[in-house]
Amino acid sequence: MRLFLPVFLVACTSAPGDSSGTGDSGEPGDSGDPSHRDPAHYFPDGAPWYQDVSGAPVDPDNDTLIGALQERNWGYDKFQIDWSIDVLTADSSTERVAFTPSKDFYSPDCDAVPMPLPEGGNVEGESGYACTGGGDCHLLIRDDDDAQLFEMWRANVKGDTFYGGCLAVWDMDRLYGADGRGDQCTSADAAGYPIAPLLFTADEVAAGEIDHAIRFILPNDRIRDGEFFHPATHATNADGGGADAIPYGAHLRLKPDLDESRIADPDALVVVHALQKYGMFLADGGNITLTAQNDAHSVHKWDEVFAEDGSHSLYGIEPQDFEVLELDAPGVPLTFECARNPM
Repeated sequence: MRLFLPVFLVACTSAPGDSSGTGDSGEPGDSGDPSHRDPAHYFPDGAPWYQDVSGAPVDPDNDTLIGALQERNWGYDKFQIDWSIDVLTADSSTERVAFTPSKDFYSPDCDAVPMPLPEGGNVEGESGYACTGGGDCHLLIRDDDDAQLFEMWRANVKGDTFYGGCLAVWDMDRLYGADGRGDQCTSADAAGYPIAPLLFTADEVAAGEIDHAIRFILPNDRIRDGEFFHPATHATNADGGGADAIPYGAHLRLKPDLDESRIADPDALVVVHALQKYGMFLADGGNITLTAQNDAHSVHKWDEVFAEDGSHSLYGIEPQDFEVLELDAPGVPLTFECARNPM
């Protein structure tokens, strides 16, 4: 769920890079030949999603932040997994299709460029490209040939018209700076992150290792109002929490002494160990805590790897089982004045 000030609800047709924002534009990566790109990694190894944080320091306000979240609990009061988001693949031969920006396109945050639409693809929660159920309808497409990751919120193809909400185009050969695509700039997630690098897959669980951090979300009333911490570049200011609430940019790590006997499905321990080593980043507002990738395009399926408890395989893990890692202080007050970094 995405919440913004009404002033942001304007359509835009400006091309990416038209903004004159300044900031750390990042450095080129070293992903190399696209045919050898790691399917589980989207960016160079220095990206924050791939760092071992098992020994990282805890934030001084950890007890307050975790205590407040423990009182409010996860969405639906359960540590549950959602696997409705697909990641489609494209290549240089896939047709690029221009879209009509909807009211969910924000300027200058979002990129008004044609994006690839692979045949037979779909948006989140749907069997095709039409957004019929009123959900977030994320559309994520990875193009290894051009080293681009396209992530759109509220994509919808109706008849011959492609309507698009916010599109963030990421350069997968680039090591982005702390301010990502630009401070105060959103993406297909409220925090301004890329989504796909934080999704874990059935294939990773089946292989026994997830070697990256994981996306997690909370109800908006449990997220801090009006402030974010890098690597987040954006936040919300509606229906959120106070100073004791978890802010966007928070990186949580599962405690190493978790009693693993609490987890009935041994395959779910793969996720537990990833949360202990790489942690999870607060990325958006919503009710189902962890986000995995849909298995439509994977070798292994979720009902295979989590055969016993499915999306409930991590039930029983509570907020107090986590620690908030040291935040990249100071926090950045939310202004909605997006200053895009050069493309």
